[in-house]
Amino acid sequence: MLTTLLRDSRALATLAVPLILTQLAQVALTTTDTVMMGLLGTRELAAGGLAIVIFNQLRTMGVGLVTSVGNQIAAAAARAEQAAATAGKDAEDGGAANEEVRAIVRASLAVATLAGIAGAILMILIGPALTWLGQDSAVVERTRTMLMALAPGLLPCLWFQAIRQFTVGMRRPQALLQITIASIAVNAGLNWVLIHGTWGLPRLGLTGIGIATSTVYLLSFLALYISAKRDSELAPLLTLNVAKADRGTVRRLIGLGVPIAATYGSEAGFFSITALMAGSFGPAALAAHTAVNQLVYIVFQVAVGLSHAASINVSREFALGRHDDARRIKNTALACAGAVMTVVGIAYLAVPGLVLRPFLDSGSDQALTIATQLLMVTALLQFFDCAQNIGVGLLRGLDDTKSGFRITLIGYWAVGLPASWLLAYPLGVDTLGIWLGLLTGLATTAVLLLRRYNQALGSRRSEPVPA
Repeated sequence: MLTTLLRDSRALATLAVPLILTQLAQVALTTTDTVMMGLLGTRELAAGGLAIVIFNQLRTMGVGLVTSVGNQIAAAAARAEQAAATAGKDAEDGGAANEEVRAIVRASLAVATLAGIAGAILMILIGPALTWLGQDSAVVERTRTMLMALAPGLLPCLWFQAIRQFTVGMRRPQALLQITIASIAVNAGLNWVLIHGTWGLPRLGLTGIGIATSTVYLLSFLALYISAKRDSELAPLLTLNVAKADRGTVRRLIGLGVPIAATYGSEAGFFSITALMAGSFGPAALAAHTAVNQLVYIVFQVAVGLSHAASINVSREFALGRHDDARRIKNTALACAGAVMTVVGIAYLAVPGLVLRPFLDSGSDQALTIATQLLMVTALLQFFDCAQNIGVGLLRGLDDTKSGFRITLIGYWAVGLPASWLLAYPLGVDTLGIWLGLLTGLATTAVLLLRRYNQALGSRRSEPVPA
């Protein structure tokens, strides 16, 4: 039993570790932008932060539209490998499966193009409307300019994500990490040059950060595309000819992607509302909530990497008809997540002051006290947060994206948010009550998702292997 778990963990880690490190590097990328905005002043930070919130909301939902691409490619590639391993007629099936991969790649880039153009137009239109939401006019003007600089970057960003899903689906994601790490250095350098107008360039201030970010997304896409074209296994399958995208494949990807995009948007909205609730208890409570939420966000990247890796492997095993292996992947992913969360939880409980020091001023005694209490809840909450994200990925591996969306709606909005409100206000537990409500919602979501996955595997055991 232990030997099997260790073997499966190593196999999962081969795909998960590069994805986890890539996710953490992407967090560092956005953190660099935020730090540089803060150096420009309070209004620039407020305006830039608002622009990035809008950009990230659209980017996250756009990413959701192409997230299922990795699963589709993993299944098609598995069938191609299986056909290539046999002789005669099946070899022709392998060629058909490879053509299926090419069709998925073209369709994914078409979906990314549509989402990127629509999102960029929406960003430009949103800018002037921010004044109607009661925002300071000077901040709105800076935000509008920043959004116009960020808008062109959304298209290459989503192209990058489409090719990323292709490389992950083919289980060759190694270049992702190197490119993302390099992008951090390039972004920081471009930010500095364009903000301050060095080397004879105009001094662009906050707008320079937006232009730098868009440029980095374009360079990252080009680097990943070139890397894939240099890979003998990936190159024959990668095509940018979106004009030849099959409409049926495009519709299928959109049908799978819309629930994922809605799930991502729903989750972001859920946490945004809890932040507003925390702010109602004063600046110290909001500062504590923000600090702990950032810690959760960083650790959450481990869950994202494990979820993607488990999801891709489930798609592969299910395509080959190996349902027992698909069930074992769930147990392996949860065991790996549990091990990491245990280590992190011990650090939260043993040295909370050290953990919170990078996020809270040492003079903020009240905020530090509240955050320390929240960390005790977070030590347990992160197990369920990780498990629910893995659950969504496992269901995606079975092409079941609608169940994931429905269950997260129940967990976040029907259970989590009412529980947070009840504990925080009528029962008077304040900010701690908000996080106890978050814990309740995430636990409910995790249990329902994992139960649904077991049910889906059981119901599909009798089905024939997908052709």
